Amino acid sequence: MTSTADSPQEYLDALPPEREEAMRKLRQTILKNLPKGFEEGMGYGMLGYVVPHSRYPAGYHCDPKQPLPFVSLASQKNFIALYHMGLYMMPSLLHWFQEEYSKHSKKKLDMGKSCIRFKKADDIPYDLIGELMKKVSPDEWIACYESKLKK
Repeated sequence: MTSTADSPQEYLDALPPEREEAMRKLRQTILKNLPKGFEEGMGYGMLGYVVPHSRYPAGYHCDPKQPLPFVSLASQKNFIALYHMGLYMMPSLLHWFQEEYSKHSKKKLDMGKSCIRFKKADDIPYDLIGELMKKVSPDEWIACYESKLKK
């Protein structure tokens, strides 16, 4: 479900009541643990956490007017989705996350290439998401991104 919200607050204010608390808590977890240098904003109809143009002027190769995306958070039709590009592009980070997930949740990991899906708010392992956010600095993300572009 793509939102037309212009700001994170507007996005959160438009959420259905059954999603609002979990989304707010997940957002706060991300903001509390996100390394300095990333910025929050809106991107592709979702809450986005990006490397801003002030730090990475080239922007996103698919649309250089957009800042370099890193993490997105969305309330989809049937689940809350956390899109973490580091999990998609960094095999060691993905392995770490998959190993840790079972220590933080009794539910089976529901995941695509970069998308972690939470069907119930009670299933969100906030502590693990906080740890995940700390794992990659903006400089590490830029280096990883550029190394993949060159291939």
